[in-house]
Amino acid sequence: MKDFGGRLAVITGAGSGMGRELAVQLATAGCNLGLCDITLAALEETRALCAAAGPADLRVSIHRCDVSDEQQVLAFRDGVVAQHDAACVHLLFNNAGIGGGGSFIVDERAEWERTFGVCWYGVYYCSRAFLPLVLAAPEAHIVNTSSVNGFWASLGPATPHTAYSAAKFAVKGFTEALITDLRLNAPHVRVSLVMPGHIGTGIALNTGKILRGRDAMGMSAEEVAQARARMAARGLPVDNLPDDHIRAAMHQAALDFRDKAPLTAAQAATIILDGVREQRWRILVGEDAKRLDAMVRTEPELAYEPDFTERMTAQGVLGNLARSTQGAGDGA
Repeated sequence: MKDFGGRLAVITGAGSGMGRELAVQLATAGCNLGLCDITLAALEETRALCAAAGPADLRVSIHRCDVSDEQQVLAFRDGVVAQHDAACVHLLFNNAGIGGGGSFIVDERAEWERTFGVCWYGVYYCSRAFLPLVLAAPEAHIVNTSSVNGFWASLGPATPHTAYSAAKFAVKGFTEALITDLRLNAPHVRVSLVMPGHIGTGIALNTGKILRGRDAMGMSAEEVAQARARMAARGLPVDNLPDDHIRAAMHQAALDFRDKAPLTAAQAATIILDGVREQRWRILVGEDAKRLDAMVRTEPELAYEPDFTERMTAQGVLGNLARSTQGAGDGA
């Protein structure tokens, strides 16, 4: 699929980050869009950007949807069909994601399952819901966003990262298994696995709002204590800092994650769309993703040792990501 003009693309997590940039770049190419996100105001902003970028006859529909809820996903699908009078979908981007649920041992089960639900079941439910429409297209492409945490389940030795990593490993395995399944049963449909490194998105800012209804500045005293302990474990002198200073530091870290990334969300979207045009099933996004992939493949038994992370950051690979305490570099 070299030309996106006149096609219909469905994108989850389109309110910000890579989802928004994919939408804008596809709109510029004349691709009609069915967009979802959990935040309607953000979707309105994305729709306005797409309308400004695309041709006058571009059709963009927006739909509030929590992709971890199958009934909402089915309503999203039905809304896309109704608003576009669609008999098929040519492109499906399963992009939505949040962080959270880092520790399987000490974090709340509800937060763990919420994170896993968005990052894995969002891909599964949307793939199930839209599959008949994808199969009905003369040619189609499914694009699933995993992460470097889909092959390296870590943010470094001081930060557990279980829910997000488990979900992204699931996305990776599912997508790779679809290659053979589609080749045998729907050869007109392609699939791509996207594995970004540190991309400048708002996932670290958005995660707290989605999971707990507040950002870092609204952290509870218990959450501050947990953040303080993680920061101290990394050797930071935080024992005597007031709680509000910890909150401010966490908020600044989330801003830096977005604003100081080596690759912007727009650049990441361009890489992804180029990969779709080239029919590549494996799309590593960013030089840090490529270098980390090579390191893990070379030394799989050492990948979770402190020395591995030290060597990784010394080489400039995912330095900010490994220090993050709130998420990983994609989606949302």
